Amino acid sequence: MSTGNSSADVVIVGGGPAGRALATRCIARQLAVVIADPHPRRVWTPTYSAWADELPSWLPDEVIASRIQRPSVWAEEQKTLDRAYCVLNTSSLQLFLSDTSAQFRALTARTLSPNSVVCTDGTQLTGSVVVDARGTDLTVTTAQQTAFGVIVDRALTAPILGGGEAWFMDWRRDNGTSDADTPSFLYAVPLDDERVLLEETCLVGRPALGLRELEARLRTRLHNRGCEVPEDAPVERVRFAVEGPKDSSPGDVLRFGGRGGLMHPGTGYSVATSLAEADAVAEAIADGGDPEAALWPRSAKGVAALRRVGLNALLTLDPAEVATFFDRFFDLPVEAQRSYLSDRRDAAATAKVMATLFRTSPWHVRKTLMRAPFLR
Repeated sequence: MSTGNSSADVVIVGGGPAGRALATRCIARQLAVVIADPHPRRVWTPTYSAWADELPSWLPDEVIASRIQRPSVWAEEQKTLDRAYCVLNTSSLQLFLSDTSAQFRALTARTLSPNSVVCTDGTQLTGSVVVDARGTDLTVTTAQQTAFGVIVDRALTAPILGGGEAWFMDWRRDNGTSDADTPSFLYAVPLDDERVLLEETCLVGRPALGLRELEARLRTRLHNRGCEVPEDAPVERVRFAVEGPKDSSPGDVLRFGGRGGLMHPGTGYSVATSLAEADAVAEAIADGGDPEAALWPRSAKGVAALRRVGLNALLTLDPAEVATFFDRFFDLPVEAQRSYLSDRRDAAATAKVMATLFRTSPWHVRKTLMRAPFLR
């Protein structure tokens, strides 16, 4: 790592997938980039997944570890989705996004302004543009997603998958819970040809379910389905905020990735969106334009507002209503599902999906959905 102050076209604070994706696309446009991160050599361990049609064309196929052509869901009954889903190879993704001429600095940012970063050791990084890509912050007031998972040999998962390729969501109550308990679902996806991730997930909560509770539910569910997990099976623990900081950017610093509102608050997905939006931001920077406007046109702001209403609905649904809500959602045509889950620039399409979902839901679910816009 180099020492002393640094100057570049773009200074990115945060070296996770979002920050490195933006750096990669800036460098492709001949921009000099400095990335400040306290632990730039830290190995990424989370499982990153995405719908196949969300991934940008510049991302090589080598970063895709497995491709599920038709994942399944179970809310009130089983449904098969006609939309390909991918699990990314985390190490390959990190290697690809790190194979650039970016200058990595093992530094912790203290204060940010639109053109400079002052670090805790006094180092100053200056650039034409400063980008805050440090991810979301866990606080007691932010809605969070939590999950506990185990990684097992594919041969053990036949009774779990039931002949299907993967469970995107399985809300059945064979995890030891009743209709009165906060629900969680099974997420079961192949990581490669030999391993499968089996994960009990609390989609969103304020507060979210604890990891010990999720572990107990997962082990109960797997036992009930005849899958005995080896004691030494690798585990995955997940906890992150699905909401970005509510305060405005200090000094109008550009935010990107989860910190910049690119996480879908109703699903917790942000990596694919960050990868896809990196080009628009990098192009605006290279052309001397307004990267904030490129990232957040009026339509995108409209979608974000509608998604916040959707988050409120999820947080307010009675436990017994959750399965019904998702059963109606996955009854929608796949294009409508894609509009809500993936399209952040078509507010009219998002509003149409939400209106359809409201219209087709039972009255007791509608009453909850009607309250959602007024919740904070």
